Amino acid sequence: MEVEENLVSNSRIRVITMQALKKTLLILIFAVFTFWTSFPLIWMIITSIKPRADIYKLDFVPFYQFVPTLEHWRNIIFSDSFQRAFVNGLIVASLSALFALLLGSLAGYGLARFQFQRWKNKDIATWILSQRMLPPVAVLIPFFLFMRFVNLIDTVFGIILAHVVFNLPLSVWLMLDFFKGLPPEVEEASQVDGCSPLQTFFRIALPIALPGMAAVYALCFIFSWNELMFMVALSYDKAYTIPVQVASTLAFQQMEWWNLAVYVTIAVIPPLILTLMFERYIIRALTLGAVKA
Repeated sequence: MEVEENLVSNSRIRVITMQALKKTLLILIFAVFTFWTSFPLIWMIITSIKPRADIYKLDFVPFYQFVPTLEHWRNIIFSDSFQRAFVNGLIVASLSALFALLLGSLAGYGLARFQFQRWKNKDIATWILSQRMLPPVAVLIPFFLFMRFVNLIDTVFGIILAHVVFNLPLSVWLMLDFFKGLPPEVEEASQVDGCSPLQTFFRIALPIALPGMAAVYALCFIFSWNELMFMVALSYDKAYTIPVQVASTLAFQQMEWWNLAVYVTIAVIPPLILTLMFERYIIRALTLGAVKA
């Protein structure tokens, strides 16, 4: 009996030891991966507080290897160009994401709850998705000519319209999937009580689909906030945003690494906050909403 008990205890110890080793190994792998992926952001923040004389030095630890300074942050944050770019970026990203979400919700609900006769719902959804596959550069010149014709060049409203067009297919497809996942019995009960389809949409479907709407809004905001090509083509000196400011730091003779680090650090903050707020909804949208027809 003692031999059997010793064998059992030894096997338990080996199992516990193996589990502890696996857990330690996983923690070590995740720690290395986290440091590897976050190191560019950490180095960017450190570069933004370095004095110009230490920019090209491999100094890493503030207050030990170099004396940090907020001179670059003050020069940029209190400049008129940055303030205009930041405000324009927030307005463009917020409103374009909102309009894309509203239109995408209406289209997604219609495709999820109604059957079209002349053109199948699946064909309509596929055609909408195909607009997302179109390279943006292919329609850059037509967009520029159209915006110039309606006198919307270098206007915030013109940039918002352009971003809505390119965010709309993503919004439609994701909202279509979320509405398909909602039980139709609740909506049918509201229609029995006398609600019209539009009232059912606003009073029943939208409140239930709020998590999906949060994910769609966050994704559209991030795509709009980071967009550069149309910002460069459709804006000059009034409607530019943060990505244009980042591109303006590129120089032929000397790179202003300190200003670039400040701009990029600031540009990361709004999408990062939004992603942390709606993280679980974004993961669901990316893994489930984008693959179903």
